[in-house]
Amino acid sequence: MALKAVIMAAGMSTRAYPLTLTRPKPLLKAANKTILQHNLEQLQETGLFDEFVIVVGYKAEMIQQAFGKEFMGIRITYAKQKEQLGSGDALLAAKPFLKKEFLVMNGDDLYFAEDIIRMVNERYAVLSKKVKDPERYGVYVVASGYAKMLVEKPKEFISNTANIGCYKLDMKVFDFEKEIEESERGEMEITDFISELMKKEKVKVIEAERWCPIAYAWDLLAANELMLKDIKKEIKGEIEANVTMKGEVIVGEGTVVKSGVYIEGPVAIGKNCAIGPNAYLRASTSIGDNCKIGHEVEIKNSIIFDNSAVPHLSYIGDSVIGENVNIGAGSVTANLRHDKGIIRTSMKKDIEGEVKEDIIETGLHKFGTIIGDNAKIGIKTIIYPGRKIWPGMSTLPGQKVDADVE
Repeated sequence: MALKAVIMAAGMSTRAYPLTLTRPKPLLKAANKTILQHNLEQLQETGLFDEFVIVVGYKAEMIQQAFGKEFMGIRITYAKQKEQLGSGDALLAAKPFLKKEFLVMNGDDLYFAEDIIRMVNERYAVLSKKVKDPERYGVYVVASGYAKMLVEKPKEFISNTANIGCYKLDMKVFDFEKEIEESERGEMEITDFISELMKKEKVKVIEAERWCPIAYAWDLLAANELMLKDIKKEIKGEIEANVTMKGEVIVGEGTVVKSGVYIEGPVAIGKNCAIGPNAYLRASTSIGDNCKIGHEVEIKNSIIFDNSAVPHLSYIGDSVIGENVNIGAGSVTANLRHDKGIIRTSMKKDIEGEVKEDIIETGLHKFGTIIGDNAKIGIKTIIYPGRKIWPGMSTLPGQKVDADVE
């Protein structure tokens, strides 16, 4: 049985700013892989799919350039969503490329092969996960293993079985298009189609063994930790004398790890990097290609995108650093409140077509910073927990960043 998989990758995620100002969210990286690459690998691993239909919109050309016309021997077709008018509209954009049965998944969460296999054995199925905060999700009311109702972000508890954005469907789902009312903004959601389908057919609820939602930029840290748990030691670069490596470590081709470097895995280092001398890389750290991590630099539980440099005497903790960023000597990302409370941060939200700012709790006791692409951080910059720096921005020498730099 050969199926098509539809991957929703068209939206512009304001919640993942500043990283998504310069790339679509599915191209964000964890463990040196884009979210989209991870999901395509998991789909390919099942052996059940002969075509990927990727719905693109925001910065579509970046996804098309990254993946081309095929992935691991499986054809890729791109369906263009002309305007971002909801996930239901994105599904309709894919309709001309579909027939019979197919799988649909969000393009910005991490899914895994074992759960996908369980789904495709059903005629209709939805993937779910028990959550502690159902008010953040759409939730299924389930009876005898089948979905009876889907309620978006309930204010009162009715279920903790969250809809996590992956569905096994067939062409019948498109029969409900005329029954779905558009919002005032002309949008429709895929959940509207699923709700109509549940009225007519039995829809199996499958609980995921593994799933990692990536709503906000800092969620990449959890994704990075999860994906690094699966890595195995692989050394393709040069390791000088007096380097200590513990646990699972990947060192890419052309990378030089200089004397005095101490690495506590799991850690992934890309190609053509210079690490050290005398640097300390702590667990759950990913460093992209063409990066420089210099003398007396400590990096802990962080993601460094390609072509970035932390050359001297700096501390980066629980942070995500974008592409082509330079961190000046002696800079520090503060990552813990004095009271050890949950760190709050600003968040951009698209409300009725207007981007507004809100202050939210991250759920994290340790969280440093998010720095956008091409930013330049002056020497001895101190960044307060949860503050962010926008693409192309800079800080002055000795600056204390106590608010987002936009």
